[in-house]
Amino acid sequence: MSDPNGLIQPGRTAPGFAVPATPDGALLGPEQFRGRPVVLAFYPADWSPVCGDQMSLYQSAAPVFAQYRAVVLGISVDGIWSHRAFAESRGIEFPLLADFEPKGEVARSYGAYMSNGEAARALVVLDPTGTVTWSYLSPPDVNPGADGIFDALDRLAADRKVMAG
Repeated sequence: MSDPNGLIQPGRTAPGFAVPATPDGALLGPEQFRGRPVVLAFYPADWSPVCGDQMSLYQSAAPVFAQYRAVVLGISVDGIWSHRAFAESRGIEFPLLADFEPKGEVARSYGAYMSNGEAARALVVLDPTGTVTWSYLSPPDVNPGADGIFDALDRLAADRKVMAG
């Protein structure tokens, strides 16, 4: 469930989903990564300059995400073949999920779907139990970077240390 004003808010249970991740039809969603933080990076379209830069940034930050044991999942309404070509051209190794049919269903469930038929540029961090811990809606033409994600992952790591201590 999303906030009536838009993007899903912290404290809510993340809606479950499984959508195509590969051309052979393999389905993937955050539930498959329970026990680890998950970063959902919604973006408008493969091949746009801002989206390419944003997804490439997350790929270059893969070692940092690994330190948190965090999984990054890119999500747009593009089809799986577009994702595959886009990932190969940009050297992206994390999964790009096709919210293609029904178009935008996952983005809608997170409050990250725009009236033009694209996913919004939105970031959602899930804790290891699947609860939203941070969300951010960026202007469509602005790369939100990774600082907000890393701040959220820092808070999660600190919370786990407090609970373990």
